[in-house]
Amino acid sequence: MTLSNDPRTRRRRWKAAAACTGLLAALLTAVPAAATPDPGDGPAAGREVTRDARTQASAAIAAGEIPGQDEIVHSDNIQHLTNIPKDVLPGTNSDLAFQGRYAFAGNYDGFRIFDIGNPKAPKTVAQVLCPGSQNDVSVSGNLLFLSTDSSRSDSSCHSTTQPVTEKSSWEGMKVFDISDKRNPKYVAAVETACGSHTHTLVPQRKNVYVYVSSYSPNAAYPDCQPPHDGISVIKVPRDAPEKAAVVGFPVLFPGEGPDGGGNPGGPTNPGVSKTTGCHDITVLPEKDLAAGACMGDGILFSIKDPEHPKVIDRVQDNVNFAFWHSATFSQKANKVVFTDELGGGGAATCDAATGPTRGADGIYDITGKGDKRKLVFRSYYKIPRYQAATENCVAHNGSLIPVKGKDLMVQAWYQGGVSVWDFTDSAKPREIAYFERGPLSTTTLQTGGAWSAYYYNGYIYSNDIAKGFDVLKLSDRRTDPAGRIRLGELNVQTQPDYFD
Repeated sequence: MTLSNDPRTRRRRWKAAAACTGLLAALLTAVPAAATPDPGDGPAAGREVTRDARTQASAAIAAGEIPGQDEIVHSDNIQHLTNIPKDVLPGTNSDLAFQGRYAFAGNYDGFRIFDIGNPKAPKTVAQVLCPGSQNDVSVSGNLLFLSTDSSRSDSSCHSTTQPVTEKSSWEGMKVFDISDKRNPKYVAAVETACGSHTHTLVPQRKNVYVYVSSYSPNAAYPDCQPPHDGISVIKVPRDAPEKAAVVGFPVLFPGEGPDGGGNPGGPTNPGVSKTTGCHDITVLPEKDLAAGACMGDGILFSIKDPEHPKVIDRVQDNVNFAFWHSATFSQKANKVVFTDELGGGGAATCDAATGPTRGADGIYDITGKGDKRKLVFRSYYKIPRYQAATENCVAHNGSLIPVKGKDLMVQAWYQGGVSVWDFTDSAKPREIAYFERGPLSTTTLQTGGAWSAYYYNGYIYSNDIAKGFDVLKLSDRRTDPAGRIRLGELNVQTQPDYFD
């Protein structure tokens, strides 16, 4: 069904309610602004909210101000084609990658391969059990790459959890041969400092370079020692992936002291994460550019030499950003959209108490040329629909929708759903379409919603943490030209030049 309520009306009603009761701030008081990002290794237990917050959520549903529990709503220009529930992998659904007629869906228990040749009826091709959060996934040719960011007993897919304080524990990158999509084969493992929370591919003809993002070192962790102020670079020979190895650890935040030179976080900058590595990096190979979302910092750097990336500019937002999470370039590489994962992805931050500038996207213009380029802040974007106090909601993973002359993006917002928005005018972003489900619960805050939402060959694909794999069809004159663009492969963090 479609939701007839005007989002602006919903905004006004929720704002009035929050002003009277202050209830929607309750969740944030219990969750640090710089909480560890992304859901944890195991399924998160629901957290009770106040009785007044439960009453308010129920009243908002009854009044039609938010969708009912598990109810699907969307704008008139989006069609929900199908949902494929979880199957043998019960863990948290995470990121997505694409190749030809296949979609690869990460899950904290492994990964799943879908045949999306018919987007209305995807078919499961394989499900690979290989536990290790968060199983960020990407593909290049016959190789699939999987991030492990939890301490394991060994590098195998039969490993068990093990304390990070034990020297024998393993975290890092796994590599699979996917030449036979129905029977992926595990071919290599590379241990990296502090594991691999996410990774980004810089593909070349003979080799694939992998930028590994990880963070949160501790003197008690043998394989994750401070300062951890850079990224691991892995070189993977395509013809001999078993020879994959770390070839460098470029320091992105040089500085004196045990923590390097990144954002110091609190108490100097209250509510801001201390920079001890990067969360996510997006590369634009055709432009030799990369943008890094690095906890307390946003960076722009050159990757002309992929083994030795060079920082061009660095920015901070110590007022509205808590945790720099991910980055997306505009079509002409003259803008970057950075996301802020306020509350670590597990808090209800799409409410009137949090406001429109925290837990939002930050849009930056890129000015100047060469090594003198600068990131210049222009505006924030946040979904215009308030969510219940039981819905985790904040800016998360998205991709461009390739329309020449326009900057359009589809983005996941956890239980805030999927938003399609226009930032062609970087000072005046606006939403043009949306899809969302009602809260998983009206009594407890449960982690769920869209982890990733990406546009690929005419359709939007979303991996919902709890509900499974969704396929959406966007029909709008502003976005329809994108349907003519066809890619053979898409890893969103290796951003293509769609019109080259």
